Amino acid sequence: MPKIKLIIADNHIIFREGLVKLFESENDFDIISNANNAKECFDVLCNDCPDLLILDLNLPHHDSIEIIRKLNEAPLRLIKILVLTGFYDRSYFSEVVSLGIDGYLLKKSDFAELKKAIISIMNGDTYITSDWVEDTTDVGSYRKYDIDKINQLTHRELDVLKNLSLGMYNKEIAIRLDISERTVKNHISSIFKKIGVSDRTQAAVFSIRNNLVNIYKI
Repeated sequence: MPKIKLIIADNHIIFREGLVKLFESENDFDIISNANNAKECFDVLCNDCPDLLILDLNLPHHDSIEIIRKLNEAPLRLIKILVLTGFYDRSYFSEVVSLGIDGYLLKKSDFAELKKAIISIMNGDTYITSDWVEDTTDVGSYRKYDIDKINQLTHRELDVLKNLSLGMYNKEIAIRLDISERTVKNHISSIFKKIGVSDRTQAAVFSIRNNLVNIYKI
């Protein structure tokens, strides 16, 4: 099995170098480069194509968000994105989920958890730390109400909701489901009304809360 090629973007030098050393001791991973800021990260991405980018949210001037946006400008993004952050902040979580990422992990996690997240993402799943799955809302108080909402959705609407929650744009959803963008847009409008949300971030949180997308918990 080929090694998983990684790039690490983190402006905390000691933390970044520590991760590099840990991955270098493993047989399944290949650190092809690391970056201290967005410019370095973009320069590396222009020369190398990793399988996965481990991205800190604390790069200067919100550059981490810009990196995610730039990568998502491609018609089909080939590089997986795992956000690894020390920020326990709902607004950051909501923003990056709405932009479209493949994983979200807190820096308090151990190395075994980080490896587990990477393997899960490379297998096509989305990995969200359970800290956010559990804190997003009180699951118990919403469960029955949410199930009633989910039961109102058609099979096609469920497919659209799941892909939307993984950060896919309307065009990407249309290609994946072999339907028109206008049909996707109509489905999204219907979904929002049925589950009682007003934007894609809220829809993604709804999906996470109800395990409609593949999520691995700590």
